[in-house]
Amino acid sequence: ISYIDLALAVGAVILAGFVRGFIGFGSALIIIMILSAVFGPHVAVPVSALSSLPSTLHLMPTAVRDSDHRLVVPLCLAIFAAAPFGTMILVVADPDVIRIGISVFVLVMVYLFYRGWKLAHEPGRGLLWTAGGGAGLIQGAAGVGGPPVVIIALARPGTAAQQRANVIALVAACSLCVLVPLWYHGLFTRDVVVISLVIVLPYLVLTWAGGRFFSTGGQKYFHNAAFLTLAIVGVVTGALALKDFLAL
Repeated sequence: ISYIDLALAVGAVILAGFVRGFIGFGSALIIIMILSAVFGPHVAVPVSALSSLPSTLHLMPTAVRDSDHRLVVPLCLAIFAAAPFGTMILVVADPDVIRIGISVFVLVMVYLFYRGWKLAHEPGRGLLWTAGGGAGLIQGAAGVGGPPVVIIALARPGTAAQQRANVIALVAACSLCVLVPLWYHGLFTRDVVVISLVIVLPYLVLTWAGGRFFSTGGQKYFHNAAFLTLAIVGVVTGALALKDFLAL
């Protein structure tokens, strides 16, 4: 690992940590997008999982206090159930194909939100288990399982504080569900541990700063920031994945 590579990792985390603290998600998308280009997905996915642990624990009280448990609990159970199968895909499948599919899905959903789409009624168990299962598979395979469940959370009516708490809880489930499968498949290598230790402190500090910004007036920017983050990451991730795929 070179110092330049570590500097790029820290730079990615500075942006990702603030985004995580402010809107509750998006950090894994940013970290994996940048670290995959530097180290490859077999390093980027476990680094994202390990380095996000302290920030996840820091945000958990907000999720427990303010989230809608009727929505969050079934989604989290489905995420945990599907994640091991996603990690099996990571070990054997082409990650670029997975990233392209995720990017297309995210951009379609951002467009629907831009057009004012909302859930017409309370999501049933079938939709919750499908979205949660999809998120678990994507999290295990590519480390960016947040979008399917974040989209469900943002499409439901509610205050910015409750929607952010729902998002935090779901992203926490995505972060935690892959730890055992990644360890089982031997992906927590020495390089992964070293990179995670280097970036974990700035990640936590910037997560705290993002949370402070939200609680001191940032609520009015929450929805636009959430959708803009999804759109930018969807475009950039898809473009980089397509470039890598075509270069094979």
